[in-house]
Amino acid sequence: MMGDMTASSPGTSVPGEEALPHPDATASAVATASGATASGQELADLLRRCARGDEAAFAELYDATSRRLFGLVLRIVRDHAMSEEVTQEAYLDVWRTSARFDPSRGSALSWMMTIAHRTAVDRVRSSEAARRRDDTHAATNQDIDFDATAEAAQASLEAQRVRRALATLTDAQRSAVELAYLGGYTHTEVATLLDLPLGTAKTRIRDGLIRLRDTMGVPA
Repeated sequence: MMGDMTASSPGTSVPGEEALPHPDATASAVATASGATASGQELADLLRRCARGDEAAFAELYDATSRRLFGLVLRIVRDHAMSEEVTQEAYLDVWRTSARFDPSRGSALSWMMTIAHRTAVDRVRSSEAARRRDDTHAATNQDIDFDATAEAAQASLEAQRVRRALATLTDAQRSAVELAYLGGYTHTEVATLLDLPLGTAKTRIRDGLIRLRDTMGVPA
């Protein structure tokens, strides 16, 4: 568990930041992690208790789901130490926003996995932005190759188009598409990670890709 926990009233600190477990990074380990033994109803009940400031419930929730969330983060971040930090941030977000969980919009595990996925993607983007700043700084001390600069500019514009197109998807479609095409998961793994039937996961990915194609003006 993540160390001692303090009161959860607004403005106070939340569970501490002890190092997280070290699960295997394979897809099979993710699929058979300890969280698989907790039912969706049990996780939803734990989240409701967390919303009331129940720290014991948060400890149970962490123990039941930490391997799965860490596995997801590791697939995206691809750095073990950074993945531990990102998973820590995701759980702090879960603790702070647990009152926002709405069981009518999806399962507790899917809600938590979405938070972990968003946190991991944000960290990757932040790291890439920092790297680009470093590269730009280094480039000021050497001759600029016009072709390389033009190529980098084109790539940046294309990335912006993709991000704008992703923003037009529903949250459900975006989570499924990003897991499949940014996280590298198979349709079956996406279904497992989002706690969805396989057919539903495939539909979300297909519909999301169609919408991306139409938004970006790519021929069918």
